[in-house]
Amino acid sequence: MPKLSYLKALHRALRDEMDRDESVFVLGEDMNFALTNTTSGFLDRFGADRVLEMPLSEQGFTNFATGAALAGRRPVVEFQIPFLLLLVFEQITNQANKFLLMSGGQRSVPVTYLMPAGGHRPGWGAQHSDQPYSLFAHMGVKTVLPATPTDAYGLLTTAIRDDDPVVVIGPLACLGVREDVDHADLVPVPLGKGRIHRAGTDVTLVATGHLVHEAIAVADDLAGDISVEVFDPRTVYPFDWDLLAESVGRTGRLVVADDTNRFSGLGAEVLATAAEELPLRVPPKRVSRPDGAVVGAAPELDAVLQPTREQIADAVRSVLKESGWGA
Repeated sequence: MPKLSYLKALHRALRDEMDRDESVFVLGEDMNFALTNTTSGFLDRFGADRVLEMPLSEQGFTNFATGAALAGRRPVVEFQIPFLLLLVFEQITNQANKFLLMSGGQRSVPVTYLMPAGGHRPGWGAQHSDQPYSLFAHMGVKTVLPATPTDAYGLLTTAIRDDDPVVVIGPLACLGVREDVDHADLVPVPLGKGRIHRAGTDVTLVATGHLVHEAIAVADDLAGDISVEVFDPRTVYPFDWDLLAESVGRTGRLVVADDTNRFSGLGAEVLATAAEELPLRVPPKRVSRPDGAVVGAAPELDAVLQPTREQIADAVRSVLKESGWGA
């Protein structure tokens, strides 16, 4: 069975949608050079009228994509560095995402904002290692965070076909992930539908992005003593609360591993909702970056801020211990 890499999955999903629908086009900086490999070979395949090289003005071409969507096209805007999404935050959250409401439901804005390089990389510095998915979820923008190549393919495909703006973030630490697939595995994945990567009975471990793989590793390491269910929301907003409720209903315990800052991050929202609505035996735990974490230039200091496998395992053991498990 052939292997598919995460980056190749993004490339294939975008290529397949451009083949399928002539209204789909891609724009951004360095499209012709395909620096992220997402658009490799696209200029020759689709031509310069569907692979648009943009000037160094992110606010300008992000608003251009909104106009193109209003005119009946389906733009995919590729950004190469996470802070660029913050630079165009207003264009996405306050313009494109509100236009359907402001037009009384007359005009949708089907734009996909693709960030195939979100999150921490050692030595990238303060402005390159952000993970901004919680911000877009807070503002009600459909936001997806695939952890595997098949989910990257399926969620990007669905995002492009969606009539609303969708932010798609490919975590840096996932880009090298490879998966055995065949053609039948490459199908659209519905937004708002989570995934249980590993079934368990003792504790539900919610993980996002590359931390899904860390969570699975923790579950494997603890398998002889603790049965860990690994829950991947896949879509940060809308979140699959129903599937989480089913999982916590089985386990009664909850740990969240979230690659954003602790204060007001996604982990905080999951814990708050779980405390309000789910049948927890003990208070839930979370593992995240620290409050107000700003990644620096020194790789050693940078790495200290990142959630670790050891922290996740400790949190799992903690909720079991507090509930009297094994006593």
